[in-house]
Amino acid sequence: MREVELKFQIPEAQRDALARAVAGRTPARREKLVALYFDTPGRALAQAALALRIRREGGRWVQTLKGAGDDGLTRLEHNVVLARRSGSAPAPDVALHAGTPAGEQLIGLLDAHPDEPLGTVYATEVLRQRRQVRRGPATLELCVDRGRIHAGDRALPVCELEIELIKGAPPAVIDEARRWIDGFGVALDARTKAGRGALPARGLALAPPQSARGVLLDAAMSAGAARRAVIRTCADQIIRNASQVATGTHGPEHVHQLRVGLRRLRSALQLFDAAGPGDTPPGDRAAALFRSLGAARDADVLRAGFGPALDAALQAAGMEGLAGALPVPALPASAADAVRAAAAQHFLLDLIAAGLEPAVAEPDAEATPLRERLAGRIGRWHRRAARDAAGYEALDDEGRHALRKRIKRLRYAVEFSAALFPARAVRRYLLPLKALQERLGEINDVGLALGGIGAPRASDGGDPRLAIAPGSLSGPRA
Repeated sequence: MREVELKFQIPEAQRDALARAVAGRTPARREKLVALYFDTPGRALAQAALALRIRREGGRWVQTLKGAGDDGLTRLEHNVVLARRSGSAPAPDVALHAGTPAGEQLIGLLDAHPDEPLGTVYATEVLRQRRQVRRGPATLELCVDRGRIHAGDRALPVCELEIELIKGAPPAVIDEARRWIDGFGVALDARTKAGRGALPARGLALAPPQSARGVLLDAAMSAGAARRAVIRTCADQIIRNASQVATGTHGPEHVHQLRVGLRRLRSALQLFDAAGPGDTPPGDRAAALFRSLGAARDADVLRAGFGPALDAALQAAGMEGLAGALPVPALPASAADAVRAAAAQHFLLDLIAAGLEPAVAEPDAEATPLRERLAGRIGRWHRRAARDAAGYEALDDEGRHALRKRIKRLRYAVEFSAALFPARAVRRYLLPLKALQERLGEINDVGLALGGIGAPRASDGGDPRLAIAPGSLSGPRA
């Protein structure tokens, strides 16, 4: 079967009020759930996005296998009752999942690791409060889970809202989620209990940043099907990084990869000329979140000491050693606040909705084959970028920034379309393109550093070279 649900982080100040709202006028059903999660010593299941657990539900033990779905809303799930009224948890029996998609994946995975037996790697204890609600033709279950994940000698808190589809169409889950975003400020969370519990075993304190994943387009695909496949891979990168950022505990790379995902999404929408659902094109909403995260990203770059590009520029200008004297402005930017904002959360739901398969088959707007259509667009983008690059020295700062964005867009478009063209040709094309993008990024960081340089007064006792640094560096920036 397929489990259709979304999970959300609950703001601490709203937890009691949200629990009362889930309970409604009649007492909500409450139950204590104790679960054991299993994996191999090498964490083979976690790496394959599989979760195998045995959970005590009332007077019975239930074994559940979950696997990743093809969108941010759906997961594969198979449940088997193991025992009733048993005091201790029975051992897992993988064969009970044979014949199911996730089960066959699990069995094949364990066959490939014959010397790695399954063992308990973490456990959960949560108090679940649940209630079913009717929303038009759909039936949904609302759950509030509070408790702990026990992993080794660490205990991780759990407090989340789950919205699961019992009956009806998947978009009903998204519509319901919007009510809780607006009413209680919840934040979408792609982190599962299984994923969080696996972190201590891997020596990690928080989920690692999610980089871009490849997408395999097929020449026989319609433009609509290809667009949805690309949006899904962009959404995965965006939502997973946004989930960690929303907790308020994250690293600079989470913000960076979130912004990369947003840029990739905007490139994909331009590649396919897609506006998407809603009155406002999702590209506009992606741009708004991208800009709101910009100050946080700039702060990370500045606090990192500006990097080797600025050091080289200073040395070329005869100002070696000046980088340590550059003032780093305090930028009051909170990436977590930007991600938790209602507008950003609605945008993340829009992304999930845009990646769902349409209810009915959609005819292509044009008969041009997918490969030819994308090749034409990429060719036009290439010619424009090549023309600007040839006249790089004559470009002003705005023009150089525009060139950098065009290079990124071109790179992402080629990566999205890579499966449609000869692999060797794609590699040969991307190699210099990536190098150019990195160089333009270094120049951009130098420009950011220059913006942080101020002319100190003599009474400040600062390095007097700071007063002339911006002018002296305008040449090395090129």
